[in-house]
Amino acid sequence: MSTQASRASARLMISPAVLLLLGWMIVPLAMTVWFSLQRYNLLMPGMEAFIGLDNYEYFLTDPAFVTAIWNTLALVLGVLVITVIGGTLLALLLDQPMWGQGIVRILVIAPFFVMPTVSALVWKNMFMNPVNGLFAHIAKAFGLQPFDFLSQAPLASIIGIVSWQWLPFATLILLTALQSLDREQLEAAEMDGAGVFSRFFYIMLPHLARAATVVILIQTIFLLGVFAEILVTTNGGPGTASTTLTYLVYVQSLLQFDVGGGAAGGVIAIVLANIVAIFLMRMIGKNLEA
Repeated sequence: MSTQASRASARLMISPAVLLLLGWMIVPLAMTVWFSLQRYNLLMPGMEAFIGLDNYEYFLTDPAFVTAIWNTLALVLGVLVITVIGGTLLALLLDQPMWGQGIVRILVIAPFFVMPTVSALVWKNMFMNPVNGLFAHIAKAFGLQPFDFLSQAPLASIIGIVSWQWLPFATLILLTALQSLDREQLEAAEMDGAGVFSRFFYIMLPHLARAATVVILIQTIFLLGVFAEILVTTNGGPGTASTTLTYLVYVQSLLQFDVGGGAAGGVIAIVLANIVAIFLMRMIGKNLEA
């Protein structure tokens, strides 16, 4: 059988799976776009009508929209900074020989397997509660006034919770990259008189650049859709202090029952997420070619 015939038969065999995948993706997207062009409110049955781009105009001119965009960017950037820097430091620590190294690695990676809703509830009730939380008891022990994290610093608190969840992922990727580094190169640099910081900045850090880029790409895609942590801790408040774009779509669709407006917000969120993903893909492509 010729190579061309083999390729044709391979395409024929995988075509059902590809068509199913395309349908699974395209049908919900098409329905979202269709609803975004309709006046469709669950509180007004029978009043559905085609209104064009009015839902988009309403969503984009919503006073909470600009706040949601800035909160989303702050959340993504804050978590990326904490996880990339913290993950690098933890990777360097876990790469050192120590007693119980396997157990320590498992404990460090464990938070990544905790469900977001569960971890957010634990942080809310056991750590950040201003009355019975651990941080409140520590503050009282030092004679200080307990700090209400979720009311006075809601977005920073959510960034901390999400960072705790994603730090193990960054640590695992960076640790794997660090262990692939040629030890003879480090030993040669040490014999030439290079100090600890010189070896880190001139040998380890360039080697970790590609792994860090992968971490940034994957985390950014997921962080743009953070929702559960906000829902169970602050509900987007106080006011809109912790409202992100994803949570604003939820408010529009399920709290205000405006399916059309929420669908328009969903389309806008998809467009923005794809812009960010394309930018990051180009960045990671250039990094891998370097």
